[in-house]
Amino acid sequence: MRKAFTVQNDQKIVVHVHRPDLKEKLFFFASGLLVGVPFTVVFLQIVDVVYLAVPALLAQLGSVGITTPFIKEFAKVFPLFYRHGENERSITTLGVLAGLGFGLTTFAIGAAAVGLSYVAFLPWIFFDGASAGITAFGIAKKRTVPFFLLAVALHAASNFSFFIGDAFFYGVGLALVGVTILLAWHLYRGTSERKIVETAT
Repeated sequence: MRKAFTVQNDQKIVVHVHRPDLKEKLFFFASGLLVGVPFTVVFLQIVDVVYLAVPALLAQLGSVGITTPFIKEFAKVFPLFYRHGENERSITTLGVLAGLGFGLTTFAIGAAAVGLSYVAFLPWIFFDGASAGITAFGIAKKRTVPFFLLAVALHAASNFSFFIGDAFFYGVGLALVGVTILLAWHLYRGTSERKIVETAT
């Protein structure tokens, strides 16, 4: 952790610049890798019981467009809600790493489940990292809900691209991945490494 000092209204403000070390980064990557996917599987199974009571088409639409994106996007970033004292940039970075870990596990087991080659599924690792980064940015800016809902909407759109057809998937689906990554990068660049933590007169 680095310290810096600045003066504002004749007061010395101690500014701590925290940069996550390798162990912290590995922890959040592992949380996505090892915890996020089992969390998702358990809650999706619970929701599937509810869907037994509705017609099959509505159940599929609800799962693909609503519950799966909500559960997956929450599963990626829920460890961040227990993280305190981070600056905006570090918490966004940790969110991206948790999303990448989640995406790697999904990549390992998901391609076969939806009948895709691993090469075709590869971009979605980076989608998971980017969408988690979008939510993490919202957490950092204390605007969690709107940015979480944005990540959910992007996830829902990408989910539908899997079911509409190969041409749509390889066109619009990959375009959604690109848009999500660019948006996450733009938001990351809008974060700060500075956090005011104490004031001395």
